[in-house]
Amino acid sequence: MAFQRSKPRDPVGEPGLFDYAIAALSRRMRTIRDLKRLMKPRAFPGEQGERDMDAVVARLIDLKYLSDTRFAADYTRLRKENQGFGRRRVQQDLTLKGIDKETVAATLAKAYDDADEVELARQYCLRKRIPQPTDQKETARTMNRLIRAGYSSTAIFKLLRGWNLPETAIIEEGSGDSDTYADD
Repeated sequence: MAFQRSKPRDPVGEPGLFDYAIAALSRRMRTIRDLKRLMKPRAFPGEQGERDMDAVVARLIDLKYLSDTRFAADYTRLRKENQGFGRRRVQQDLTLKGIDKETVAATLAKAYDDADEVELARQYCLRKRIPQPTDQKETARTMNRLIRAGYSSTAIFKLLRGWNLPETAIIEEGSGDSDTYADD
């Protein structure tokens, strides 16, 4: 038996959207773009729905319940401290969530400029129980995990050199991913 589609909801106006937005923000922090995406199916179609959503967002900003700057700062702090992600991974995630470039740049500068990236990568390896590689295949695997976590290749090579790996495990620095990412 196939699943039946639920009956379409009747659109709601500004008060209903405000109540829905408050409930959504009480469950999890959200960006302005994310909140608008959630409200869109519940709003009236067309221009009236856009006006209602904009009014709700403006009211939430005035009440200080919604702030992309605060979201970016909290998100960056949580990803850096709890998950050990590097600067590039957090930058990518914030951009995908719809935070503007200036806010992302300011937030990342505040969080990562004073941090030692090699030490962050070392802590990430300890937290994720990444063993010291013994051959080139394990070295490549470790490098790929650290790159996916958002660390630069410069920091990764410094970390690998600090582990005093055997000659057979070392990958030439020019052969891997380079540090030539575009800083948008």
